[in-house]
Amino acid sequence: MDHRSLIKSLSPEQRSRLTRRSDLKGLAQLALHVGAILGVGCLILLRVPFWPVLLLVQGVLIIFLFTALHETIHRTVFKTQWMNGAAARVCAFLIALPPDWFRYFHFAHHRFTQDPEKDPELAAPKPETLGQYLVTVSGLPVWWSHGKTLLRNALGRCDDAFVPASGRAKVQREAIAMIAAYGLVLALSLASGSTVLLFIWVLPVILGQPFLRLYLMAEHGHCPYVANMLENSRTTFTNRLVLRLTWNMPYHAEHHVFPAVPFHKLPAFHALTRPHLRVTEKGYNRFHRKYLAALTN
Repeated sequence: MDHRSLIKSLSPEQRSRLTRRSDLKGLAQLALHVGAILGVGCLILLRVPFWPVLLLVQGVLIIFLFTALHETIHRTVFKTQWMNGAAARVCAFLIALPPDWFRYFHFAHHRFTQDPEKDPELAAPKPETLGQYLVTVSGLPVWWSHGKTLLRNALGRCDDAFVPASGRAKVQREAIAMIAAYGLVLALSLASGSTVLLFIWVLPVILGQPFLRLYLMAEHGHCPYVANMLENSRTTFTNRLVLRLTWNMPYHAEHHVFPAVPFHKLPAFHALTRPHLRVTEKGYNRFHRKYLAALTN
């Protein structure tokens, strides 16, 4: 069975139940994630014992707002659509990833998953050597890419094939707004002599980025270049803490099969999908052990 056959096999009642959005569930998940960031940030500012260790914890919490951004650009987190847009912009600002541009990028990824010629995620190939793996995990290439994207878009030089002509002005406006906002934050911090944001935001996200790179690599790394979403995307079995942090996105093949399913319905969809999954892994450590073994053989 391929992903199209699986979707066709669902009854109208199943589809309706699986795609039902909820402001309450979305707010609860977002409040938990943001609350954890604020709580750890307060502990850092209070300089509690061993507070430098919390910089890494804070970084992981903030950088994994990427998964919240991912869900909100799909507009499935909240039933009320303006809430999806507002949450997406806040999350995007904190991780320097312009949301409108990313939405075009990501939807092209969904349309052409694992197509070497059309999937924009494959424009930067997955690591094929140990050196490439280490550079990718460092997070340095993605920060460089985010910076170039913001600058190029702000200058009106966006030439990405996945951004339609009608969307170029929009991505330019958002890039200008984000750069201006970063400039304002920097100016205020310098004028006040405050290092608060350095310790509760900037340094943490730099430290946290490698963990997001490790997580994202498992979604499609070493998956076949085929059109079947049950085969070109990987579901990774993990613990409840990771599922909560990542907004259930380790159910990644399920997400690609039926992107309209909100994060809180993915476990239920997984129960229906599991017998048909072609690429799965028991944990992220196991995935990376296999990935590294393939690179060094």
